[in-house]
Amino acid sequence: MGPPLKIFKNQKYQELKQECIKDGRLFCDPTFLPENDSLFFNRLLPGKVVWKRPQDISDDPHLIVGNISNHQLIQGRLGNKSMIPAFSCLAVQESHWTKTIPNHKEQEWDPQKPEKYAGIFRFRFWHFGEWTEVVIDDLLPTINGDLVFSFSTSMNEFWNALLEKAYAKLLGCYEALDGLTITDIIMDFTGTLAEIVDMQKGRYTDLVEEKYKLFGELYKTFTKGGLICCSIESPSQEEQEVETDWGLLKGHTYTMTDIRKLRLGERLVEVFSAEKLYMVRLRNPLGRQEWSGPWSEISEEWQQLTVTDRKNLGLVMSDDGEFWMSLEDFCHNFHKLNVCRNVNNPVFGRKELESVVGCWTVDDDPLMNRSGGCYNNRDTFLQNPQYIFTVPEDGHKVIMSLQQKDLRNYRRMGRPDNYIIGFELFKVEMNRRFRLHHLYIQERAGTSTYIDTRTVFLSKYLKKGNYVLVPTMFQHGRTSEFLLRIFSEVPVQLRELTLDMPKMSCWNLARGYPKVVTQITVHSAEGLEKKYANETVNPYLVIKCGKEEVRSPVQKNTVHAIFDTQAIFYRRTTDIPIIIEVWNSRKFCDQFLGQVTLDADPSDCRDLKSLYLRKKGGPTAKVKQGHISFKVISSDDLTEL
Repeated sequence: MGPPLKIFKNQKYQELKQECIKDGRLFCDPTFLPENDSLFFNRLLPGKVVWKRPQDISDDPHLIVGNISNHQLIQGRLGNKSMIPAFSCLAVQESHWTKTIPNHKEQEWDPQKPEKYAGIFRFRFWHFGEWTEVVIDDLLPTINGDLVFSFSTSMNEFWNALLEKAYAKLLGCYEALDGLTITDIIMDFTGTLAEIVDMQKGRYTDLVEEKYKLFGELYKTFTKGGLICCSIESPSQEEQEVETDWGLLKGHTYTMTDIRKLRLGERLVEVFSAEKLYMVRLRNPLGRQEWSGPWSEISEEWQQLTVTDRKNLGLVMSDDGEFWMSLEDFCHNFHKLNVCRNVNNPVFGRKELESVVGCWTVDDDPLMNRSGGCYNNRDTFLQNPQYIFTVPEDGHKVIMSLQQKDLRNYRRMGRPDNYIIGFELFKVEMNRRFRLHHLYIQERAGTSTYIDTRTVFLSKYLKKGNYVLVPTMFQHGRTSEFLLRIFSEVPVQLRELTLDMPKMSCWNLARGYPKVVTQITVHSAEGLEKKYANETVNPYLVIKCGKEEVRSPVQKNTVHAIFDTQAIFYRRTTDIPIIIEVWNSRKFCDQFLGQVTLDADPSDCRDLKSLYLRKKGGPTAKVKQGHISFKVISSDDLTEL
């Protein structure tokens, strides 16, 4: 079972509907009245607004007419232009829109049973990590009989107008929809995790391998129920909606409705000089201005295919406004992709998505203060909340998303809609269990943009290891809640670092509480022993301190290995040395190649060092072939590192 459904304003749909049917009246929502406050925060709409029910607008009103995706949607004189492509995107995947519009058939008007209609509807949104059900009445704002906000070209269809009203109620009013991005809206409709792909930075037209890797990711996303849309950059406001040479519109968002990798038969291989076709099908939500290049409706490519060929290949259009493009043309013509992954369900028991709700808080006690500002505030930055996760294997793509609590309901009080937020990512020791306090050796593995949007994203291919993510506001000393989500096809075990140092307990009182913390990075092991010229050496490290040890990944076939392996140890005394062993991974029995033994005293130099490997037996044992380069930092202040 999924998480419980949150009921917005405690309005229970079935109870309210039955009350209205019993009383023989139509529902009028007391929490979202048909008046100006439901339209705007602090301004009036020019002209006279009349709130009408669908049966006052159409003789035969319906929630959905036929197929939900078959009718074009139009933005009214007001509203957010991102709403229409978001509606169109939602309609692509039935699993999503039927969740957003629950039991849609039960909510339909039934002309045979008019007494069962109560003028009440319900919709569900993924709101700050919770599925929330919003109840509305069916009164919609009109001017001169026309809907003010979005409507359908099928004039008796109202699902999008009613959904937009429910969304406006959730966020405070219709004006609150202004400024939302298409990814914000799609995430709220579906709970998907978004990633924005810059097609030009990705060099998908120049690098063939990157282009096919992109296709593979899009195909996997789409077939798993994800939603994808794309747009062409508009350099200026004047060029918005201007047509390109191939019939596409600048600054306009298109929805992906299908993606296919097609294996061609012998006859078609000769026709197209290729064994496979990589194709995407796009839809213009406005139903006009289609692609006029290769594979457009009147292009010569279609003339080479019989009706049977088209059916066998699955190259069909389901409604007007759709068109096919090759992957090559797709990458060449579009500048930005919004890829929204379906992450609601585990795959084969594996948890692909980790999420946590946290907050930036201010406290007089510096150790409890959790609002340190961005990376520029070096003295306070690490006071922010910190979250650690583990990438178990090299080369996995990890998508990170930080969403702040929506403040639109506070706009009337003069509060900003959004703070400037972002996050930093650091590769840390393989055995870190406590918060970061200084960044002496940690690699800065990534940084998001810092911007006053509701959500910021970062996707990266990460190496095996532990990573600490630090979510921040740009300015320190402010409070707000946030939602952190991390997606990867391998489990990453996200957890918060809350403690600054080991807890005092009966166990460590008996054994001795730690007095020294030591941080070590082994950069490389070079000139390693190789008994035979053709021998394969696969070195790895084991870093030991008492009974605790950290093992590095194995480096393949090299005597000059780069490790950059980090470890941290809390020691009762410097009499407990740190030992760095180098081993050769072999099929049956690993080979010891040498070690170094370190006192790692707080007074020792913190610069990069290089020492020869020795046999077992301590710092005076016989020297062996090879040496390691490392940096070690020790402190008797357990909160320094």
